[in-house]
Amino acid sequence: QVQLVESGGGLVQAGGSLRLSCAAPRIFFSIADMGWYRQAPGAQRELVAAITSGGHINYVDFVKGRFTISRDNAKNTVYLQMNSLKPEDTAVYYCNAHFAGGRDYWGQGTQVTVSS
Repeated sequence: QVQLVESGGGLVQAGGSLRLSCAAPRIFFSIADMGWYRQAPGAQRELVAAITSGGHINYVDFVKGRFTISRDNAKNTVYLQMNSLKPEDTAVYYCNAHFAGGRDYWGQGTQVTVSS
């Protein structure tokens, strides 16, 4: 079992910023593709951004230019810097670790609320 520990959510006004963090066990982190997903009330969970173990990054269109994903292998942590936040970014944000062979692990989720 891979335990992912998220932090950094909260309440922010529109236009503000938050940084999410997700820590993973050292033994697994360097080989995992890491991602951030979000789920708004009544909606399906959706990908926000992902970074492979080799550093390749992918963003969905609605966060391009506003969010930045990064990973620090020395700290076994992946980050999501979120700028220019909008009310529609309000959701529970989940960290994901994906391994070759299709195995996925999820964090407990952290609430992000953006007020207008």
